Order: sequence, then structure tokens, then C-alpha cells
Amino acid sequence: MLDLHGISSFTDFFVICSATSEPHLKAIAGEIETRLKADHAIRAVAIDGFPVSQWIVLDYLQVVVHVFHRDKRGFYSLEDLWGDAPRIEWESAATA
Repeated sequence: MLDLHGISSFTDFFVICSATSEPHLKAIAGEIETRLKADHAIRAVAIDGFPVSQWIVLDYLQVVVHVFHRDKRGFYSLEDLWGDAPRIEWESAATA
């Protein structure tokens, strides 16, 4: 996760994750949508991309989630593009 406070004018955080296949990419994006909607009544304002494109973006305004196929993640390298953004290590709810 990248903290974009003070760096970006359009969002506060990027969550960036990788999938190993197109079905995996679709499943990750679908689960994010489903859980946020069911658990917190939050819906994305926009969703772009398809599993075939190997990159899906879910825009929740303050948080933008990027789900990449692992090869595309390396190619686009958002972590390097936003290299001045502090990184926040992800801690799952199970370990929190």
C-alpha cells in the first residue's frame, strides 16, 4: 500500500496486489468488491479493466485498488513511479 497524502490530488492511498492468472485476478477484484459492499456498504465509484487486460482498477475515491497480473505489475511498476510515497506494509485481519 502506498500513502499518497500530500503527493496526489486524486486519492490518499494505492493498494497494489498481484494475481497469478486471469481467473485469480478476477477473483481478487470480485472479493474486494463483495466484501466492501457487504461488510461496509462501500461501492466503487468506478471499475476499469478486465482480467484479459491483466490489470483491474477499483476506485473508492480515497483508496484506489490496483490488481495486476504479476507480469504486468512488474512492467508498470507503480511502486517505482510513485517512489516518493511512503509504503505501508499490509497486515491481514487474521494477524492483526
